[in-house]
Amino acid sequence: MDRDLNDDDSVVDLSFEAESPPAPPAELLERLPSCDWLLQGGGQQIFFPPLEAPRRPLEQRCWSSFMEHSRVPMVTEEVAREALLSFVSSKCCYGRAAAGDLVIQELKQQTLCRYRLETFTESRISEWTFQPFTNQSVDGPQRGTSPRLWDIKVQVPPMFQEDTKKFQVPHSSLVKGCHKCHGRGRYKCSGCHGAGMVRCPSCSGAKRKAKQSRRCQMCSGSGRRRCSTCSGRGNKTCATCKGEKKLLHFIQLVIVWKNSLFEFMSEHRLNCPGELLAKAKGESLFKDESTMVYPIVDFPLREISLASQRGIAEHSAALASRARVLQQRQTIELIPLTEVHYWYQGQTYVYYIYGTDHRVYVVDYPERYCCGCTII
Repeated sequence: MDRDLNDDDSVVDLSFEAESPPAPPAELLERLPSCDWLLQGGGQQIFFPPLEAPRRPLEQRCWSSFMEHSRVPMVTEEVAREALLSFVSSKCCYGRAAAGDLVIQELKQQTLCRYRLETFTESRISEWTFQPFTNQSVDGPQRGTSPRLWDIKVQVPPMFQEDTKKFQVPHSSLVKGCHKCHGRGRYKCSGCHGAGMVRCPSCSGAKRKAKQSRRCQMCSGSGRRRCSTCSGRGNKTCATCKGEKKLLHFIQLVIVWKNSLFEFMSEHRLNCPGELLAKAKGESLFKDESTMVYPIVDFPLREISLASQRGIAEHSAALASRARVLQQRQTIELIPLTEVHYWYQGQTYVYYIYGTDHRVYVVDYPERYCCGCTII
């Protein structure tokens, strides 16, 4: 006999609702009096950090001494050939003959400046969350006032290393009946609507297959099968409260440490792709690290000074109102770039050597046997 749970008011009918736990209605949760948040969309609230003291400008620098002690070695013909041979050896479809026999005709060399600004920030967002209540201790407002969000002390990760951590705000917990199952701990199965049995898929409930006199073997002639979704129980444990009927609600503090990057490469006349130069290894010329760095204003290349001023202004405008700046770092690196023109078997070719580790970018290598290798 089929079981019908429609008259069982202890099981709420959620047959047509998604089983993923929805957010609880806002009216279920009280606002705690001590929290310093501003309301945002989506049930989250962002906390504004305390204002930092204004930064002071740095002293003028003598860039000539920096430049004298940070000269990048020039690329010779021997170095250029060895770099290409090493590159070719790493490619399965490139022949070594051309790299060994080519005649270098010209080396065009240029040293680029790469400016980088990193701003390491911490932002704090609060949100209501919940977990099944299993009679654990409840740290609610009756135990004290919740601290202000920026007063909660946490372990900061190493500077410029991104991370995200979540913490339960002290004294913010409260217990409510489960909003998904209305405190019943279970709900009717969506597969059988509480009956525990479903129509036999083999005979479609006819008890016999079409044009056959024998009864259906899958359902033994009953026309029904036990529901596989609920194993014939007719109901399922509430996925939100795990059958506990109650939920422990609390404010969760989400702390995000982020490293924002601004990067600028000085103008170059050679045709090496910019995305390669952005990743190239360089020689450090200058490094400035502090809670707040001051724009470079006196660098010999004016475009670097302008980039520093623009990067700091952009980061300040984008981050100041929503995050606390923990540390900033600006660097200038020298990136060597060489354009190599060479002759091989009556034709002229070109390749590029970039970075202090002599990476190679080949435009059109004469000895390639298939198209399975990348040229970068």
